[in-house]
Amino acid sequence: MGFKDGFYSETRSFYLNLFVRYIMLIIKHLILIAGTGTKSGKTSMACRIIRQFPELKITAIKITPHFHETTAGLAAISEKSGYAIYEETDRGSIKDTSRMLDAGAHRVYFAKVWDDQLFEAFNEIMKFILPGTPVICESPALKYLVEPGVFIIMTSNTINKQKDISHLQDLPHVMFKLEELDRIDSLPLGFENGGWFFNA
Repeated sequence: MGFKDGFYSETRSFYLNLFVRYIMLIIKHLILIAGTGTKSGKTSMACRIIRQFPELKITAIKITPHFHETTAGLAAISEKSGYAIYEETDRGSIKDTSRMLDAGAHRVYFAKVWDDQLFEAFNEIMKFILPGTPVICESPALKYLVEPGVFIIMTSNTINKQKDISHLQDLPHVMFKLEELDRIDSLPLGFENGGWFFNA
């Protein structure tokens, strides 16, 4: 790497860190869920929260960087360069978004997003959601751009494709294990004064 490339790389990193530390968007009515790998229990946790708080009429969001073929039941609501956003309408499938809808979510949105368009895509999704609505979102990368009311990291004994999220684990979070969810009568979470909170 030459001096010029190194300089611009370091400069971009500096301003990104500055943005995250001082200008990060605070969204107290958002729960953000990450996982230590596939099958770590992210969707299971989202569904559990939705079922525990039916009166909140929670909106759920799943964001992925993978541009797979769109499945049945996903109604396109916004397609722009770098991202596509859909609303899930099928509650009878085994898809993650269908499971959230079947669990009782008021609305479920699915987005395929390039990494550099994540913030724009998330803002676009939020335009379809009434201000202050309790929201749950599966998107580890979004933690670099917003500060949620609660940040949950899921892990499991049956993880596929282990992910290195040590950088996220250094941030304030609550960790749950998939295998322990069924043994928890009530998740230590709450929503009041327009925001989610964790009962330590």
